[in-house]
Amino acid sequence: MFRLLSNISYASELQMTRYLVTDLNYGFLKQLGLTTENPGLYDGRWGGSGKVIESISPSTGKVIAKVRTSIPQEVRNAITEAHKAWPQWASLPAPTRGEIVRQIGDELRNNLKPLSQLVSLEMGKILPEGIGEVQEFIDICDYAVGLSRMLPGSMFPSERKNHALMEKWNPLGVVGVISAFNFPIAVYGWNSAIAMVCGNTIVWKGALTTPLVSIATTKIITGVLERNGIPGSVVSLVTGGPEVGETIVEDTRVPLISFTGSTNVGKEVALKVQERFGKFLLELGGNNALIVAQDAELEMAVRAAVFSCVGTAGQRCTTTRRLILHSKIKNEFLGKLKKAYESILERIGDPLENNTLYGPLHNQHAVDEYKVITYRNKILCGGKIEFGGKQIERPGFYVEPTIISGLPADAKIVQTETFAPIVYIFETNSLEDAVALNNGVQQGLSSSLFTKSIENVFRWIGPHGSDCGIVNVNIGTSGAEIGAAFGGEKATGGGRESGSDAWKHYMRRATITINYGNDLPLAQGIKFE
Repeated sequence: MFRLLSNISYASELQMTRYLVTDLNYGFLKQLGLTTENPGLYDGRWGGSGKVIESISPSTGKVIAKVRTSIPQEVRNAITEAHKAWPQWASLPAPTRGEIVRQIGDELRNNLKPLSQLVSLEMGKILPEGIGEVQEFIDICDYAVGLSRMLPGSMFPSERKNHALMEKWNPLGVVGVISAFNFPIAVYGWNSAIAMVCGNTIVWKGALTTPLVSIATTKIITGVLERNGIPGSVVSLVTGGPEVGETIVEDTRVPLISFTGSTNVGKEVALKVQERFGKFLLELGGNNALIVAQDAELEMAVRAAVFSCVGTAGQRCTTTRRLILHSKIKNEFLGKLKKAYESILERIGDPLENNTLYGPLHNQHAVDEYKVITYRNKILCGGKIEFGGKQIERPGFYVEPTIISGLPADAKIVQTETFAPIVYIFETNSLEDAVALNNGVQQGLSSSLFTKSIENVFRWIGPHGSDCGIVNVNIGTSGAEIGAAFGGEKATGGGRESGSDAWKHYMRRATITINYGNDLPLAQGIKFE
């Protein structure tokens, strides 16, 4: 097991935060090096002189750690250190950078179980999902290793004699990554692995409510870097609230901001970055629909809907928020879905337990929002709660997975992303109407169609079908693979992360013309003599 804090020296005091464990309920924390016999301030060299915040376990509602956050000046100092480290990192051959990223992936493999447990403890997702999240980081490291030997350039025919016309891709410099609580490792992994092989250094602001996960992940990466003679400030971690994020966003030394979060905050980020002519990569809200056609395989569609609706307790950007059902199968599908939800209620529990299938919401604020939404649906909007709708009386932040019908598709509450296990039911009589409902929201992240008709499939994936960035057939809205680009359209931000050509976000393109002759002809045959 890796040791997180004790007797560790860092190239920069500004890479981490300082924290104090106060509640030692889980033995594996000791394996992670997150506890001491006498809880107190740790001896490692740490940054962070801001206010102290609490890390709370969603499954118990109890404080598991206190974290000292960064102040804006420390964030600026971290950017300075990342900027200083960039020439050394960028000068390494891309395959050499890839080799170091490969070692990071191996170190993540070595710590897969304890790191996954930490995700479950601090974020609240069930352990299989925690394992899957860490595995995503491992997988994207593998992908990035291959990419490091395949980063392309281009050569084009020149119209001028003895001229070469080329394109070359170069790293940007320092990349700012601001990630969200619901995927405290994977989203950072998508960004960091690709950005690093492209030759960039990184300043990461992890979610304020999952600081231990951020610290543990950064410790793994900096350990690998330092063993290779690379300064740990190639990847710096800062912790804090909006003032920390704003400091990164407004710094002109950070040419790219990758932001994952709400549409409202993402819009503010985009405007601030655009003001300074920076680049932004936005992964924002989703209001995803799953369409079940008349000819769909219902058993498979129900299984897909259950995971897409209640996986991570509805706290994925790709969670299914709207179920669009053909009128001829609506009642049968809804009956099967309710039965499946009843079985889910029998598997509620501590996310670290093997038998648990459904865990808590992330914090009390999410529970309060859930209560407000279910109240508005039932009392104010005239909706019918088909299933669930209540908080579960047990320690932690547990609520019932909820199904609601009877609301108009243009209702404000339906048009707004709900980060909770609440799904709305709609009925249609044609694929055209279903597609219109799917597209009839501001967000455009993920979408799914269940059908056996090849005609339906090609209408769905064509120019007049789904307007989302992710368009699925006979699978749910959640569960993207790392090999393809991930992201959405419209108010989802238009960003793309992970595979395919998402690497282009982290590089700048240079168009190069080389004259290797003795004459100086102009393009388009222009004469200037």
